[in-house]
Amino acid sequence: MANLEKGLIQIYTGNNKGKTTAALGLTLRAVGHGYHVFILQFMKGRQDYGELQGLKRLEPECRLEQYGSPGWVFKGQAEENDRREARAGLERAREIMLSGEWDIVILDEIINAIWFELIPEEEVIELLAQKPEQVEMIMTGRNASPQLIEKAHLVTEMVDIKHPYELGIQARKGIEY
Repeated sequence: MANLEKGLIQIYTGNNKGKTTAALGLTLRAVGHGYHVFILQFMKGRQDYGELQGLKRLEPECRLEQYGSPGWVFKGQAEENDRREARAGLERAREIMLSGEWDIVILDEIINAIWFELIPEEEVIELLAQKPEQVEMIMTGRNASPQLIEKAHLVTEMVDIKHPYELGIQARKGIEY
């Protein structure tokens, strides 16, 4: 395992596509340099996204776990099972982050989990405060709050300029999912 001298906190946010894709690009680059990457996906309940098959090829240097119920969660209508899944993911993230076995921890869609009221933002901020110096933490999701942005060292916003949906083109296998 390669160790980072100084791990930072990164956020990929915004309303356009590319947040998870950016985090996975970082994963590919990091594994290529010998780093160990653990990805926890929030609100993506055991669905078969294309990246799941590709990431299996990067094992054991890269691992992925999903924490979410199948189907959609609507703001203000989260069920207890949705909150339980998100809380389990947050606790697992803490365990992974503190284990000393992983250089990079990616919390995919955790910002959405906060916005959808599945986990309190204060608990995520507390997790960030416990981050070991040599661990890089990446968080993705729409609607990053000013408090999260303040904690981050790098924030990238995906801005919608043009999208194939505007032309009636639906998500394509291997490209968008």
